[in-house]
This record gives sequence, structure tokens and C-alpha cells, in this order.
Amino acid sequence: MIMQTPSDILLVDKPVAFSDLDMDSAVISDRATYEKKLKKLKKRLLAVQQAYYHQDKRVVIVFEGWDASGKGGAIRQLTEKLDPRGFQVHPIAAPDADEQGRHYLYRFQTKLPKSGRIAIFDRSYYGRVLVERVEGFASDWQWQRAYQELNEFERQLTDDGVRVIKIFLHISKEEQGRRFIERLENPLKRWKLTSEDIRNRQKWSEYEIAASDMFRLTSTTTAPWHLIAGDHKWYARIQVLKTVIKALEEGVDLSPPELHPELVAEAMKEFGSL
Repeated sequence: MIMQTPSDILLVDKPVAFSDLDMDSAVISDRATYEKKLKKLKKRLLAVQQAYYHQDKRVVIVFEGWDASGKGGAIRQLTEKLDPRGFQVHPIAAPDADEQGRHYLYRFQTKLPKSGRIAIFDRSYYGRVLVERVEGFASDWQWQRAYQELNEFERQLTDDGVRVIKIFLHISKEEQGRRFIERLENPLKRWKLTSEDIRNRQKWSEYEIAASDMFRLTSTTTAPWHLIAGDHKWYARIQVLKTVIKALEEGVDLSPPELHPELVAEAMKEFGSL
């Protein structure tokens, strides 16, 4: 039996679902339009990052999705124009020997952002209720109780002022197959395709059920899931930027910090009139 979420953690009334997405209409076909939107959004995101830095605010951005759904490309576009001192990307693989001997959240707790910083997880602590559940790496009791643990972990973060943004990139099984073939045919991308990816694809329906349960049981009012159609990469990248910016801007003063009069006076004394 899946452990219930505590009553003081509020789940969203209608969690996201794969059936909500219209994969065919989620398209940007014109490169000029795509690049224009990207440029505008990246500039806006940089301003948001600076506001968070000056106000000592912290951010955790979680990326989940199917293999080859475009998480890496979306993260590159998201961070391209940001100040590199203000964020860190954490690619998550299988836990090492030391991490396996600890609670599964340990290795994520050690990667939480410092004041004014952004932590981006390429795959995340939700592996406990996705790959570990489907592949049998976690027992039924371990992954069933994890929904409550994950909600409580994120509540600790949000109660402490951390903004948590969770994104799941969804692609069709047919599109995944095309991308796997492309990786095989491209010498620079072959390393991305593994036997594990192919085995995971054979359990598509099981992963779909696990992801749906994850949306339903861990999409809270303070840390909801955002489901993005990913069959068309340009559209997906734009939507990722829009989603992150909207979530970060909510309730935050984005005004640039005021200059201190003493600094202005000191500068004018040194440099004179400019």
C-alpha cells in the first residue's frame, strides 16, 4: 500500500497527465522565430538570476523525462546566458558504493544550492519512484513510502525559501525510436545510447504508469510538476524557458538593486563626469 501524504502537504487538484498534451500541435517550424524567442527569454532569465543572486534566494530545478527526450539540450539552452558562477548542473547516474550505503536522498542533500545559487538536476531524487521502482532496484516498501519522503523533503526546501521547479519532458515512443537511430548513425552521439536505454524502452508502459503515479502523488501546490511536449525540440526548449521564468518570477521583486550613494560619490571622485 502506498504511504499517504501528510494532510498538511497539499497536492494539486488536477495533476498533469500525458493525455493533457497535444503532441502534434506543439511545434515551432520557423528557425528565425525560434531563435528570436530564445534570445528574448534568455535575456529575461539572466535578469531573474541576478535578482535571485542579490536577494540570496535559492532554486532547485529538477529535470525528468524519457531517454532521449531532450533534457540535456534543454538544460544547455536554459543555462547558456546565465552567469556560470550562479548555477551548477548535477548529472545523476547510479549511486556509487558509498552512496548505496546511505539514505537515497543523501547524495541530493549534499548538492543543494548555496545562497543566491541555482541547482539543476539532470535526473533526480525521483529515480526512486521511476527507474528504481520499475527495474526492481528498490523494494515495494521502499518506493511506496518514497512519495511521502519526497513530498516532505521538498516541503523542507520550500519552507526554507527554496524555489522548487520540476519538469518532465515527454516524447512519443515513435520519436524516441527515431532519436535512438540517429544516435547510432552519428559518431558523435553514439556514446549516448546504451543497452540500458533499449531495455528501458521495452518497459515503456510500466514507466508510463510509474510517471503517472509520480505526478499524482508528488505534484504539490508549492512544487508542482510541469509536463512539456518534447517531440519537437525547438518547442520544448522554448516551453522549458517559459516555465522556469514564470515559476521564478512569481512573488519575487525583479528590480535591479539600487546604487549606494557612497559608491556613486566614490566613483565620480575617481573617474569624474562620464
